[in-house]
Amino acid sequence: MLKKIKKKTKSFSHFIWLILLITVTSFVTYFYEINKKSQYLSLKKTLQNVYFQKTLKKITNTLEDRYKDIEYVVKEGDNYENIINSIEVSNTEKKIFLETIKKNQTIKILRPNQKIYFKIDKKNKPKITEFIIEVSKTKEIYFVRNIENENFNSKTIEKNLKKIITYKESKITNSLYQTATKLKIRPNIIIEFARLYGFQVDFQRDIWKDDSFQIIYEEFLNESGEIIETGNIIFANLNLKNEDLKLYRHEYEKNKIDYFDENGKSMKKTLMKTPINGARLSSSFGKRKHPILGFTKMHTGTDFAAPMGTPILASGDGLVVRAKWCGGGGNCVKIKHNRVYQTVYAHMSKFARGIKKGARVKQGQIIGYVGSTGLSTGPHLHYEIIENGKKINSQKLKLPSGKVLKGNQRKIFEVNKIKIDVLKSELISKM
Repeated sequence: MLKKIKKKTKSFSHFIWLILLITVTSFVTYFYEINKKSQYLSLKKTLQNVYFQKTLKKITNTLEDRYKDIEYVVKEGDNYENIINSIEVSNTEKKIFLETIKKNQTIKILRPNQKIYFKIDKKNKPKITEFIIEVSKTKEIYFVRNIENENFNSKTIEKNLKKIITYKESKITNSLYQTATKLKIRPNIIIEFARLYGFQVDFQRDIWKDDSFQIIYEEFLNESGEIIETGNIIFANLNLKNEDLKLYRHEYEKNKIDYFDENGKSMKKTLMKTPINGARLSSSFGKRKHPILGFTKMHTGTDFAAPMGTPILASGDGLVVRAKWCGGGGNCVKIKHNRVYQTVYAHMSKFARGIKKGARVKQGQIIGYVGSTGLSTGPHLHYEIIENGKKINSQKLKLPSGKVLKGNQRKIFEVNKIKIDVLKSELISKM
């Protein structure tokens, strides 16, 4: 009898062990899940802790990316030496860069609006890891660091883009920007158009009902017909009160390009009349009751009301001598243009990339964005012009015009002007 019981028990032993194993596994899994859920809730609670979030934000705000990308747009008079000197790298790095350029004949000559891209490794001593030089809108040369010998290897990259010439025209219904946007004109072309006329036109006060504009510019399309890039403005016309203000793009000397009116006169002046587009004059130069302090005092600048984040432009070439908090002026930038003129831009929401003391800026370059920092009742730009140390009314400033083409230069311009007028007629006939 005992033998039979042992025999039966032995036959069920594997089954019993299997049930026991499943039971133990179930208990272990159950307690693991409870512990895991408890840890998750504890972690979630920690992450949601106000003090933890403030500490984390403070730590991450002080962290910087190892690599820095720089896009440099070539201006008239630039050379490779002054371009590399504007970048914070060692003299050895600058020497290697310049020697690399000398070896490549196709990029020795720089043209205005040509783009150069740098990638800087900021770890230890800043070092150029790669750079790209735009030869044309469809071709660029890519240089990458050779780790073994510290020199650069290069290759030519061909972009399969097709250039087309585009013509657009319209009456200005609300603002130039809104009207141009409805015509699907890219923002960078609109800003450049406004910059060209910024020396003599206030786009808020000088434009009236039924005023209009015309523009001819370059677009670059991919194989699918999508617009990838835009190029130069070839012709522009702003019709104000039935008066045409025509501008023609013209290369008056080798690699020197500017925009001239019908009489061969450059529109470029020392300082722009209004360093912001789409703004309205909200407070003039002169004595006024301060909106916050409450007493009457001299208002030493001109205020332009504009939406938060509207780009602010440098009204002329110059050196940034201040880019920091200025008390009642909030975030402000001060630019020294020459021995005579300085300009101040106040109440910015933030500075543009690369804008700091010692930086060189070009006319029309974005230096910051409209804000309401400091003593301010709303988003606006406070703009000052300082002439020989004295603050003056920017809206009454009379500045000499730029270059006037004469002699053989004028003859060449007249031929180019006729070609552009013919091109305009052909483009209009195809509409």
